[in-house]
Amino acid sequence: MEGMQIIVIAVAAIVAGGVLVWGIRSVRADKDVIEQRLENIGATWEPTVDDSSVNEEETRRERKGSTALQDQMDKLLEERSFGKQWRLQLMRANVKLTVAEFAAVHVFALVAGFALGYFVLFSQSLVLGIVSAFVGFFVPRIYVSFLVGKRLKQFESQLPDTISLWVNALRSGYSVPQAMEAIGRDAPEPTATEFKRVVQEMQIGIPMPAALGHMLDRIESEDFDLIATAVNIQREVGGNLAEILDVIGHTVRERIKLKGEISVLTAQGRITGYLISFLPIVLALFLYTINRDYMSNLFENRSCGWPLLGVGLTLIGIGSALINKIVDIDI
Repeated sequence: MEGMQIIVIAVAAIVAGGVLVWGIRSVRADKDVIEQRLENIGATWEPTVDDSSVNEEETRRERKGSTALQDQMDKLLEERSFGKQWRLQLMRANVKLTVAEFAAVHVFALVAGFALGYFVLFSQSLVLGIVSAFVGFFVPRIYVSFLVGKRLKQFESQLPDTISLWVNALRSGYSVPQAMEAIGRDAPEPTATEFKRVVQEMQIGIPMPAALGHMLDRIESEDFDLIATAVNIQREVGGNLAEILDVIGHTVRERIKLKGEISVLTAQGRITGYLISFLPIVLALFLYTINRDYMSNLFENRSCGWPLLGVGLTLIGIGSALINKIVDIDI
């Protein structure tokens, strides 16, 4: 019976992994085709219709590798509130997955977490196997959130140099779209990719304010929001954009410097929060591994052990949230 369970879980994990790999390859192939066609569009082409819905419909038709079932699943999930949030997070993390494929990743992580906890780590303990499956279910979301934070931090650290490049390009006689194109060509990642997308959207007829708004959706940066607002206002009322961006660049540099000083001063509090949050959990798992009889009542006793675990995890979560709130200082 035990061998049959292992075989069933292994087969389910392999099938889910195969679906995931196939989805990633198909999406990446479709994206390469679309981006290649966008790059072939000349900068002087002026479309008669600038409605973004037309471009979205053409993009859907270009996805040759997607099946009708895939499209239906994507549409069904994207209409849900969590699907919209997943799509936004994937876009911000620059992960080439659809919402349906991201849901398949969650299923795969759920099965893999249960198999790892039940058969490998905790010697067929059903309760801890379920806990491992619960943790595995949130691993993809945690990883995507990590990528979003990392990408945002890289973009904001490059923003002062990006503004300097933008100002120099404008003072050299470039127009605003030409300056953005120069940034997309010369700036490091992820700044280059984001500005290339803005230029490509403008080339296919999307207005500049809308293209910058799409970039703000992908990069949730308050500093860049200030820049985008200045560019949009300058387009409406006029003025010297190079001087405006130069002043904003000085402000952004001071903000980044202040953020670094605050991060150093609050490092001890953050480390204390991590230690207080994870030490009880790690210690409980360690004691369960080396002395199972001593800790088994806590994990297996439903009348007393489970309520104590629930209360403990709730208090740990509240303490971690309070510490993060204290050390999170807005500038």
